[in-house]
Amino acid sequence: MSIFDVFEQLNKNKAPEPTGPVEYIIVGLGNPGAQYENTRHNAGFMTVDTLAAKYKFDIKKLKFKSLTGDVVIAGKRCLVMKPSTFMNNSGEAVVEAMNFYKIPIENVIVCYDDISLEPGKLRIRRKGSDGGHNGIKSIIYLTGSQDVPRIKIGVGAKPSMDYDLANWVLGNFPSEDIPKMHESTEHACEAIELMVMGEADMAMNLFYGEERQAENEQLTFR
Repeated sequence: MSIFDVFEQLNKNKAPEPTGPVEYIIVGLGNPGAQYENTRHNAGFMTVDTLAAKYKFDIKKLKFKSLTGDVVIAGKRCLVMKPSTFMNNSGEAVVEAMNFYKIPIENVIVCYDDISLEPGKLRIRRKGSDGGHNGIKSIIYLTGSQDVPRIKIGVGAKPSMDYDLANWVLGNFPSEDIPKMHESTEHACEAIELMVMGEADMAMNLFYGEERQAENEQLTFR
């Protein structure tokens, strides 16, 4: 195979360049840098990376203090962002993009880690408080609104009350949790698709229903 054949194959595998106005912003929260790549706090980055693999687009264009990519989901052009601001200043990147494209807060979908959920679990919400998460806290503060649609990705609770929270969320997943995280990021992509289609309630019911079913199965076997 010649180098020209390689490039032709690569081009065939890439998604077509999106056109038209941006209608949604999809944000994966995390920290930039190789040392943070597989940490719990980067579950949001992992989710949008899974989305990029599914739709065959790149998240590598520097814009809005982020690595960004463009994709069409359900006929709607979406800007996908991985803020480069570090977690605590994520709102700076999000607000810059919102202002540029004049995107309302209800058309911003934020994906981030949640220590109150077990690995593999999701929780979708139309709005809410920051729950102690500094990334969504920054977005709420700088947008002036709690009405931020979000997908919370379970990464598991600290092993003990006195365990340092920063060390926990900046730690890597144990090997037994990695398959669960792959599954949850794939499910998060399905939730993103439903939310872009205007079916946030369906997404909430779908994944809340799975969670309730698992709880009921556990109760049955006790």
